[in-house]
Amino acid sequence: MIWALLLFSVAPTVLLVSIWAFIPSADEPPRWRARLAEALEAVADRLRHRPVEPYDPFVTLRVQQRLGAVANHVRQLEDDERTFARAERIIASQLAYDQLLAEACQLAGVEVRPAAKGDAKERFREEVELAARGWTW
Repeated sequence: MIWALLLFSVAPTVLLVSIWAFIPSADEPPRWRARLAEALEAVADRLRHRPVEPYDPFVTLRVQQRLGAVANHVRQLEDDERTFARAERIIASQLAYDQLLAEACQLAGVEVRPAAKGDAKERFREEVELAARGWTW
């Protein structure tokens, strides 16, 4: 008997609240409506056709020039024995060179394998792969 009383007292309230949720108001929309809108927007984003941006060859040229400049800087540091804090400068320049190599590999489609910072073997492999693809610096 108590269940029937609860059902008849709660059911109209649930029905009215659910109908009230569909009536637009000036307040913030209900959370379920916002979530539904976000989900539909995500589906629409996946279905929209995005135009392919043309490749800019000057990006490659800029990376090649920067690689050449940093490589020359490292060579100058290695030749000059009287430079203050020479080892630290060489290490910093080689790390910058490695980052530029990784950027060049990404542009050329070369796989960058995970390795320790300053790994000479990985650096050499990346340089050989880039040279095989026609890169010069």
